[in-house]
Amino acid sequence: QLNMAKKKEAFLKEFKEGPLQFKPTYKFDLYSEVYDTSEKKRKPAWTDRILWKVKNLCEVASKEGEFPEEENLISVTLNSYVSHMSYGISDHKPVTGTFKLEMKPLVSDPLVMVSPEGEWSAEHDVLIRYSTVPEFPSSAWDWIGLFQVTFRHVNDYVTYAWVEDDEISSNKDSKQVYMSASEIPKRGGEFLLCYYSNNLHSIVGISEPFQV
Repeated sequence: QLNMAKKKEAFLKEFKEGPLQFKPTYKFDLYSEVYDTSEKKRKPAWTDRILWKVKNLCEVASKEGEFPEEENLISVTLNSYVSHMSYGISDHKPVTGTFKLEMKPLVSDPLVMVSPEGEWSAEHDVLIRYSTVPEFPSSAWDWIGLFQVTFRHVNDYVTYAWVEDDEISSNKDSKQVYMSASEIPKRGGEFLLCYYSNNLHSIVGISEPFQV
């Protein structure tokens, strides 16, 4: 039925689905793995499905000449597509899919270059140097965070410094901010500095890994 609908309905044609390598997920007697034993004796069916479609930015932007049409900014790979037979509170069995999502950056060069200065330890205040591209939309609410190299989210920072409040020097090429020694991890390790832009709501500059 779904394959027939995909042939007729234009909006469905671009949707993809993984292989159905699990048993039909409907209809079961409650709290069991037994297909319908009621008077209706419904035929088993794959009624629980996961379809996906990727609308790349280039589909829209290429029409305006911003990106080449062949550039694929987002790609999706299906890693698993399974049913879960152990759940019995419904006459359906739940289905899940896990995906790998890859996104290419919209800019090839960082908007902000950031790096630690000197030796970093918890024994003294430390310095950060950064510079921005001329058109960068800076904000008083921008900050530079200290992250472990294994961080997964912008909120995983160990500590941070405000780029304006904690600034100690500035010239046409770069600026310096400081972090208090009391905020530096005493046990040390490998870390990164990340510049967070309040206007762009994202990290726009990452340092090379360094030791504390």
